[in-house]
Amino acid sequence: MNRRRANAALALTVLLATATGATHAQSTWPDRPITMIVPFPPGGVADTVARPVAEALSRELKQTIVVENKVGAGGALGIGQAARAAADGYTLLLSLSSISILPEADKLLDRKPAYTLNQFKPIARFTADPTVLVVRADAPWRTLDEFVQDARRKPGTFNYGSSGNYGTMHVPMEMLKASAAFRMTHIPYTGAGPAIVALLAGQVDAVASGPSTVVQQIQAGKLRALAHWGGGALAALPGVPSLTQAGYPVKFAQWSALFVPSKTPDDVVKRLRAAVAAVAADPAVRQIIQKAGSPIEYLDAPEFQAYWELDANTMTEAVRKIGKVE
Repeated sequence: MNRRRANAALALTVLLATATGATHAQSTWPDRPITMIVPFPPGGVADTVARPVAEALSRELKQTIVVENKVGAGGALGIGQAARAAADGYTLLLSLSSISILPEADKLLDRKPAYTLNQFKPIARFTADPTVLVVRADAPWRTLDEFVQDARRKPGTFNYGSSGNYGTMHVPMEMLKASAAFRMTHIPYTGAGPAIVALLAGQVDAVASGPSTVVQQIQAGKLRALAHWGGGALAALPGVPSLTQAGYPVKFAQWSALFVPSKTPDDVVKRLRAAVAAVAADPAVRQIIQKAGSPIEYLDAPEFQAYWELDANTMTEAVRKIGKVE
């Protein structure tokens, strides 16, 4: 009897020690630096959001957040790396809406997708900006109608830059081209920043970009906005009409959001969601991102999950209509 009691007591001690150890391990996250992968180069929308968010999140979690720009394949390289990362809370992904587009594009090109959407768990959406059509300030087009009419008269003569095939600068322009019935040549770059540099240098004639990437250049008189892909007025660009108002019923939002690998522990996800909610409400963070032209449009995980699913369906259909692009 005494031996049975001793064995039972030993088992209970081991059980309590294991539970205590697990609780301690959970409560110590994060106990080392966290990497935030941004799958685009500096200067684009994702990077513009990631930098202030990472800085504020570091303060909330009392741990260093290292932003890593992992560039390539229109964002697929960095997103794929995040998908394969250990699901331990030490790898975050700050991505744009192109995350929903690229797997379908891979299927069109008869290649294995770099990742699948179910490899990620959403944490929160930060911004949701309608794409803006911009040209150089010295371009001959002062209105959207002039731009469209000229492109129709000279099919294939003009070109536009993007962040890569099937990216968030490529898809909306193809949607506009189909709706307005004109042709332009697509020139893909490695990100929004390089595409804007190419526009300013006269290497391309137009780009469709998130407001945060171009608003300062517009205010400086270097670029001109002709229209946007939203539903109503843009606070950052008052007076710029939407495509819907101009008679072309196409909409596109270039949103930014935070993700983790799908098997990340629930307790880590819960802590991360709470920290991110505090970051999104931080007046300093909101001011920085607002000044860049992207007001915070925060959605917590459940609401963002529903939004993401609908948006992904829309983007999948858009990619299928574009078809195979080498």
